[in-house]
Amino acid sequence: METITNTSASLNKQPIKSKTGCLGTTMILMVVFVLLLILSIPACNSYNGMVTRDESYKAKWSEVENLYQRRADLIKNLVETVKGYATHEKTTLTDVTEARAKATSVTIKADKLDANTINQFDQAQGQLTSALGKLMVVVEKYPELKANTGFLELQSQLKITEDTIAARREMFIKVAQDYNTYILRFPKNVFASLFGFKQKAYFNTDKKNNVAPEVKF
Repeated sequence: METITNTSASLNKQPIKSKTGCLGTTMILMVVFVLLLILSIPACNSYNGMVTRDESYKAKWSEVENLYQRRADLIKNLVETVKGYATHEKTTLTDVTEARAKATSVTIKADKLDANTINQFDQAQGQLTSALGKLMVVVEKYPELKANTGFLELQSQLKITEDTIAARREMFIKVAQDYNTYILRFPKNVFASLFGFKQKAYFNTDKKNNVAPEVKF
């Protein structure tokens, strides 16, 4: 009888242990799930914030680049107008034309921006700015050209474009700063590293290249 009783007691104990083990495993899995859920919320928020700022950075660069292209188009029309009056200023006109060709050949995709590519872009634009400044000096010799309605309109549009470029560049720098500050702060810097988000380049360029040529009326 004792043997039977012991065997029965042993059998009764085994299921209890099994149930306890399953319950413990379930609890552990639930805790892990909850922890992953808690961690995923800030991770998702951080990722979305980085994507939003990254797209804003790219969009602002496109605006800057488009404005420089408009500037180049205006300069081309300006040169054509000047040719009709300043036929003896071939050297200056050639310099502007060549500088414009170089400036428009330097284009950078937003996802390829870095300090080096931005510097190359700015150097090319700086050479065009310098050549345009010399052209405006030449214009002073030709009163009839300065009074030409078409020329005056081009000057006006060019001045507006130059001012807009300066404003958009400032906006681009602020967007880059906002992005960099966002991904460098803890704990977002951890998520930035995991998701592959890196610091963005600014438009900190040579001050000489930021000075637009004086446009007189």
